[in-house]
Amino acid sequence: MHHRFHRDAALGGKFSQKCYLDETVLQVHKQGATVEMSQLSAEDEAELQSLLKQLLRSINDRISGAPSTECAEEILLHLEETDKNFHNYELVKYLRQYVESSLGTVVEEETNYLTRGDGQHAIGSGHDTLVHAITRKSRDSAEYQQMMQTLKNTMIMVVESLINRFEEDQMRKEEMHREQQHSQANSQYTDNCSDSDSSFNQSYAFIRQEQLQVLAEQLDSSRPKEVRWEALQVLCGAPPSDVLICESWSSLRRNLCDALTDPDLSDNVLQFFAKSFSSSPLNVTREIYTSLAKSVEASFLSHKLSFPTGSATIDINRPEISRLLKQMRLMNDFQKEVTTFWIRHPEKYMEEVIESTFSLLSLHHEHGSGSPGTENVLEPMHLLALLDVKATWFKKWMHGYYSRTVVLRLLGRKYKSLIVAALQQCVHYTESCERVTSETDPQSAERQEPGSVQRSVYTGTEIEYAFFVHSLCVLGKLLIYTNGRKLFPITVKKRKDPVSMTDLVVILINIVYQHPKPPHSAPSHTDSLTPSCLAMEVLWMLCERTESAAECLHQTAVIETLLAPVIALLNGQQVKLKSPAATLPLIADVLARIVNTDRGLSLFLYEKNLVVSNNERTFPAHVLVQFTLMLLEKELSSLSDSDMSQTWCGAFIFVCRQMYNTCEGLQVLRPYGLHKAVAAAWKKTSSLSERVPTPVPGATAGTFSHNMLIWEETLLDSLLNFAATPKGLLLLQQTGAITECISYMFSRFTKKLQVSRCEKFGYGVMVTQVAATAPGVAALHTSGLVRALVVELWAVLECGIEEVGVVCPRPTPMEPIDRSCLKSFLSLVNLLSSSQAVWELLGRQPLANKSEYTLREMPTSIPDMIDRLIAVDTDAKIHSLFHYEQSHTFGLRLLSVLCCNLDSFLLLESQYNIVSMLLQSQRENVTEQDNDGEFIIDNLSVERNHVLVRVSAVGGPSERKLPPRALQEGEDPYPWPMFSSSPLPTRYTLDPPKIHHDSQDSEMRSFLASFKDSKKEASGMEDCRRQYCKMMTSKPNVLTGKGLADLLEKVVAHLSSSASECFFSPAQYKAEEKTVQSAGVSSVEQLGINTCLRYGSYLKLLTDDAVSDLPLLMRKIKIFLSTQRVTTAPQLIAQQDGYPGYDWLASTVFLIMAGNMDRSLKLLLNLSSLLTSAFIWPARIHASIHVPVEVAESGISPMYWCTAHYVEMLLRAEVPLVHSAFRMSGFTPSQMCLHWLTQCFWNYLDWAEICHYVSTCVLMGPDYQVYMCVAVFTHLQPDILQRTQSQQLQVYLKEEPIQGFKVSDYMELMEGLEQRYRTIVLTDMKTIRSPVA
Repeated sequence: MHHRFHRDAALGGKFSQKCYLDETVLQVHKQGATVEMSQLSAEDEAELQSLLKQLLRSINDRISGAPSTECAEEILLHLEETDKNFHNYELVKYLRQYVESSLGTVVEEETNYLTRGDGQHAIGSGHDTLVHAITRKSRDSAEYQQMMQTLKNTMIMVVESLINRFEEDQMRKEEMHREQQHSQANSQYTDNCSDSDSSFNQSYAFIRQEQLQVLAEQLDSSRPKEVRWEALQVLCGAPPSDVLICESWSSLRRNLCDALTDPDLSDNVLQFFAKSFSSSPLNVTREIYTSLAKSVEASFLSHKLSFPTGSATIDINRPEISRLLKQMRLMNDFQKEVTTFWIRHPEKYMEEVIESTFSLLSLHHEHGSGSPGTENVLEPMHLLALLDVKATWFKKWMHGYYSRTVVLRLLGRKYKSLIVAALQQCVHYTESCERVTSETDPQSAERQEPGSVQRSVYTGTEIEYAFFVHSLCVLGKLLIYTNGRKLFPITVKKRKDPVSMTDLVVILINIVYQHPKPPHSAPSHTDSLTPSCLAMEVLWMLCERTESAAECLHQTAVIETLLAPVIALLNGQQVKLKSPAATLPLIADVLARIVNTDRGLSLFLYEKNLVVSNNERTFPAHVLVQFTLMLLEKELSSLSDSDMSQTWCGAFIFVCRQMYNTCEGLQVLRPYGLHKAVAAAWKKTSSLSERVPTPVPGATAGTFSHNMLIWEETLLDSLLNFAATPKGLLLLQQTGAITECISYMFSRFTKKLQVSRCEKFGYGVMVTQVAATAPGVAALHTSGLVRALVVELWAVLECGIEEVGVVCPRPTPMEPIDRSCLKSFLSLVNLLSSSQAVWELLGRQPLANKSEYTLREMPTSIPDMIDRLIAVDTDAKIHSLFHYEQSHTFGLRLLSVLCCNLDSFLLLESQYNIVSMLLQSQRENVTEQDNDGEFIIDNLSVERNHVLVRVSAVGGPSERKLPPRALQEGEDPYPWPMFSSSPLPTRYTLDPPKIHHDSQDSEMRSFLASFKDSKKEASGMEDCRRQYCKMMTSKPNVLTGKGLADLLEKVVAHLSSSASECFFSPAQYKAEEKTVQSAGVSSVEQLGINTCLRYGSYLKLLTDDAVSDLPLLMRKIKIFLSTQRVTTAPQLIAQQDGYPGYDWLASTVFLIMAGNMDRSLKLLLNLSSLLTSAFIWPARIHASIHVPVEVAESGISPMYWCTAHYVEMLLRAEVPLVHSAFRMSGFTPSQMCLHWLTQCFWNYLDWAEICHYVSTCVLMGPDYQVYMCVAVFTHLQPDILQRTQSQQLQVYLKEEPIQGFKVSDYMELMEGLEQRYRTIVLTDMKTIRSPVA
């Protein structure tokens, strides 16, 4: 037990006199005790002393925490109100008994007197009056006065006795401490001056102001050392709060700082300072800290300490060094802790702390570090580096803006010498590292084994290295902040030019080159202190921040330094690296991080900033891909003993991967055929791994097999990342490894792993990209991913999760797609977004339609899911669902999204009769089955009605009206008409738009007349395009109806007859009448024809003959296109019945020509020879003979691998927020482009805008299809960003029409895109005949 405080004992006496007196009088009245008053005996005094000590022990924590004597007194006097154990203290019980014994007779007499008579004062509301009266009479009695006098005298003696004993104990303790201190005078330095044990868990004796004044005088430097030492002992036992607020604190602080220079007094002063730091506010501790800093600075100036150079050693237990080291350790501890609370104080306090620190650390002698000679001056920075080698204090100061601003301001204005010294140390280390490493290992100072005895001897090289590490950490922290970078360039000794940020980064890279960590060395806890690791940490920090990366890393000198070894190896020269095996992966790591940023990618792809052989300049991307191919070729020729080359190769493939997983990067790297080289390496590795024998324990074959497996996965992962872009997916499919890559992706997808260390998202985007194509979705199905998604959905939707407990039940979902199943819903939407995926997974797949389903029967495929959740048309299916309404509603919501894609809807309707099934369910959902009852308005009927309207009505945003899914408030919650049979209620169709059929407009006449002169080709078309843009801007309504039909007819005829514009061979159509009549129309095509006829009738464009003319046109076009396709035996389901879908462009042309079959056929045949037809007419280019057979068999449309590819590229450059929104949503712009373009924007744009889309692509060029999609995404940007936040982007883009978009409004935007990108986009479109060459 600690010694008791002076104030505890003194206050205990006051406490005993007041304690609980009023109520005790009442207790005496109740008990009727009568004990004669007498003086307390010696035994009573001893008992009181024991009880008082016991009380003080119990409340020690409360009193110790009191900031002053007055506060402690208040705590004691109000103890009854604040301490629930008050009545259980033995002292309180003793005083209660003593009062009862002393005043029992008085209380009894007064009670009898006041209650004589009717006794009314003893009951009811008069009870309090009786108590007060008895208390007043008792206090006025002689017995009370005698009791209080006796108690007071006794307590005074008890308290004085306690104080005397405390002082005796304190003197004995001080004597023992003196003896212990003298016995340990020569002991080893131990770091306890700022330990928490010396600051907390201490008991203090309260000290008066007069005593503090005396102590201040005793601590004067003129006094004898013994007097000063004894004064320090008393001061260390006193509460710091009392000392720091005394009037003599200024002189006391001055004397304490003087005592720091005395070896016998220094530790006691530090002990007091440590206690003060831990228990005082910043306004006080900053005075102590600044005084301590000035004292340390004065000591360094007076002692002028030094340390030897090279391998000579210095003992830090030397008294003068040990004392300074302890003082700086205390300062360093305060530096690291003060950041947690200085923001709560005025900035000037923080500035004083920072400035005093910088003033000390900027102490620098002329013959300082790095000068020739046998000794160097020991400076404060050297000791701070030994204590905090990685500059944790500086990192904490730079972390918060509040302190960072002050730090950088002071460094820039007054203490730039600190940064100069740090930079000088890094420069000196780099220049002398050859000499240093030959003498001794510079890292040996940091390579102590864990648990080893604390060191006290360091070599000069080790101290210099610690200073280098500290300096490097400080400089690295400066570089990541804007104002820190403004401190550069910096002039240092022995360098002619100032050192810029770029120069410093080059120094860091050279450090990595000169001191790489051995590739096969055992890991150690000191690895983070090796030069290469330290330099890499700084480079990584710079890479993580956009601004610092742009200013420090995206510089020509930096890229040249990083790629210098690569260029040397490419040219067959000797590499100036100490360990290429260890250094090359580090170079690749930094390069990958640089390329992962937009600015870094642009730097590598488009800036010729590298000098190769013969002063020829080239792009960094070309150097990297050539080097990677060289590594792969070596890998192919010597695979058996190439562990390190595999590491290098994998690292540099990863750098290339950061480029080719973007559209612009793939554009640059594609000519090198990297995908073919990686695929070849994978195939050879895979074949070798299959021949590896079963490993035997103890044999080396196991290690070889493991390395082969890792290398194979690395190559698969590299191939897989080609699927990040539409064109890259085509390249991957052409390698023949798509199935294996998707299986590998699924294995990582199930483990919820990220794509790579540079990717912020998982595989969601890549799955969506792959699912846009038939080969991709087939590979997803083979890998098991589709099955996993369906099973996961069923588990969430029907099985649910186990309840955690009864007290916390699972909330009942209020929405059909609540948070628990939203992820599964969006995953299925992403998977089935493309009609190619729907046809591949559902084509020729009937529904089970069982008569009975067991409760344990779980769907495992998309047809099973449709059977159980969408086509719920029997009692067996209804009863098989645990949550029928929620699950069926989920299915209907999914069906609604699927039906937004017209080709997907046509397949579902042709195979499963979706519309008939929904109408039948509506007929059954009425109040009275026998009669024509009213429809029951419930969740399912509203959903079915929405789907029925969506699939029955055709038109853009101003041509049809879709009913909402939510009910309204009021008497009629659902005012929209429901129906259970055709036709669709007119409520859901709006007034048809007015179509301009007059082509006699003056501008239109002159426009059409310009095509009469067929001799004009190039110049004539340019004039035509300018005129078209002018009309689109001024009179877009003229370009509809008959005028547009005439214009398209003339333009297409002109272009198809032009040798320069005719891209494919002219159409040769000679179908006989019998052939045409015998050509069948599939059920999907018939449904598409019906849809087109309904839309044409609504627009009032068709006559009665159109019913027969449109099927005839479709048959003729089908016969013509069949002659343009390759004849193979496709393995994909989507390829087995010709074009998977309906020819929406042919139907659009038919409507533009107002149902004229002959004009439509002529226009389409002429269009087929133009390059534009390959992109706006997907049925024409499907499996075409005009593309390589391998590409034709893949079923991947140029609309996807070319148009959608460039849409993503332009979005990243022109509308980056939209591009990022898609990435965050796990969706891809290419999916929506494919959706919109395949069905010619039907149901998304009004008829006039669909006409303008077709005419713009035909007249302006096929690249305008790309610009059109970019314009649409630009128009939708606000809605896209909003829907991304609510996780509704996919559903919104698919279900909602494009409101307010007009092609004419974005002509200027599209013309600007043409000027910037036509040379890239159109040039690549013209390579359609060899897209993977």
